[in-house]
Amino acid sequence: MPGRKKNAKRTHNSGAIVGYEAQLWQMADALRGSMDAAEYKHVVLGLIFLKYISDAFEERHACLEGERANGANPEDPDEYRAHSIFWVPPAARWTHLKAQARQPMVGQLVDDAMAGIERDNPALKGVLPKDYARPSLDKTRLGQLIDMISNIKVGDEASRANDILGRVYEYFLSQFASAEGKKGGEFYTPRCVVKLLVEMIEPYRGRVYDPCCGSSGMFVQSVEFLRAHASGNGNGGKTKGDISIYGEESNYTTWRLAKMNLAIRGIEGQIAHGDTFHNDRFPDLKADFILANPPFNVSDWGGERLRDEKRWQFGVPPASNANFAWVEHIVYHLAPAGVAGFVLANGSMSSNQSGEGEIRKKLIEADLVDCMVALPGQLFYSTQIPACLWFLSRDRKNGKFRDRRGHVLFIDARKLGRLVDRTHRELIDEELAGIAATYHAWRGEKGAGEYADVPGFCKSAMLEEVRKHDHVLTPGRYVGAELQEDDSELFDDKMKRLTATLREQQAQAARFDAAIAINLRELGYGQA
Repeated sequence: MPGRKKNAKRTHNSGAIVGYEAQLWQMADALRGSMDAAEYKHVVLGLIFLKYISDAFEERHACLEGERANGANPEDPDEYRAHSIFWVPPAARWTHLKAQARQPMVGQLVDDAMAGIERDNPALKGVLPKDYARPSLDKTRLGQLIDMISNIKVGDEASRANDILGRVYEYFLSQFASAEGKKGGEFYTPRCVVKLLVEMIEPYRGRVYDPCCGSSGMFVQSVEFLRAHASGNGNGGKTKGDISIYGEESNYTTWRLAKMNLAIRGIEGQIAHGDTFHNDRFPDLKADFILANPPFNVSDWGGERLRDEKRWQFGVPPASNANFAWVEHIVYHLAPAGVAGFVLANGSMSSNQSGEGEIRKKLIEADLVDCMVALPGQLFYSTQIPACLWFLSRDRKNGKFRDRRGHVLFIDARKLGRLVDRTHRELIDEELAGIAATYHAWRGEKGAGEYADVPGFCKSAMLEEVRKHDHVLTPGRYVGAELQEDDSELFDDKMKRLTATLREQQAQAARFDAAIAINLRELGYGQA
């Protein structure tokens, strides 16, 4: 059960210097000039990626130089591939680019470097940006950006252990998402939302799938989760996590970001470019875990061309809104014991338009809905539309947890979170842990404690109660009102006290009015 500390401090998840990412962002943003954030994003993130793989290469190169006497060859690409390090040809190495950063041809040099790395590393083919030589890109600013990125230290063991480059990359993604506003949500889901989804469904082992993977944030957090819990009590310390990653992204430039985001952390995965609805790149996949943040309320998804579709097992989703097309696609790809957690607009919990209510009813009656979470507002860069989390489970009597058939857990987290600026809110780590712990206790995880309903926050509702609410899944309908503390003051005494306070305030207001009237008369504006 989560505590609700209004003044809780933000918890940081690694030992990196707090503010380091922000300082780098301020420096990089200062060099942006008048360039659009959507365009500048690829300039900066491409260079950060190049710096990362070049540093990893240089570290291995130095090691091999010291082993020449034993037959090591620092210029043999296989010496690097054997250690899962990308081979970097001489003209693409960061030291070479840094030395030429002030030259007018630096843009072409960077393009050539990107092309050379793609040529020698098939896994990166078509991924890296190669348009630094374009006339619209200020080469002086580009050189300054290269100099700035040169100061990011990633070669030492401590920096690698704290994933400095990974954190910088993610921070930059979030800042670009904020700068781009609505479009930013196409490639970035706020870290706190991703972390909550991952902590809730706990993807320890199996196939993890995201049908609209953006810049791969769900996969990055899943791997971080495994690393954090590898010897913790989440899996008893008995097994190491082993997951296979599958993702699809329709936007080509976002797909490139996804590939780079995984590569920068050494994460392998099958990330396909394609339209999930009209070109499902994993048609036979049955995933053990599905994580997703689909775009909200999309009306132009081409649903009119998919009326007879085997994925629509609970009804044909409306062509005017893709929300339940995403839900049914996710259910279709769930393994027999699979679990899914995904974000949708709040309307998905109650809408009855164009058959959506019937689809939701069938999902509930099929006993697929495990948990619903209402989120606070202002979490997303892309929209101010209130959002919720859906958690589905194919087999709610699979022996792993208690038998949850015929019950749904509702969590109302709308009052949680803190403002990080005027327009954006985030859930802090303590709140994320509290929400996840509530779900884990409810579904009967070992060591998770006993679950109990908390008025105003969580409620375990029987299916019959959901039916009485016409299969509406809004948590506020079920959790009730938060209990108010009894101050033990008698009603008569309280009314006397409040009345006396009111009279005192009225008298004070009369004195203020009289003083104002005197001042106005002295200025010649009042009545004599």
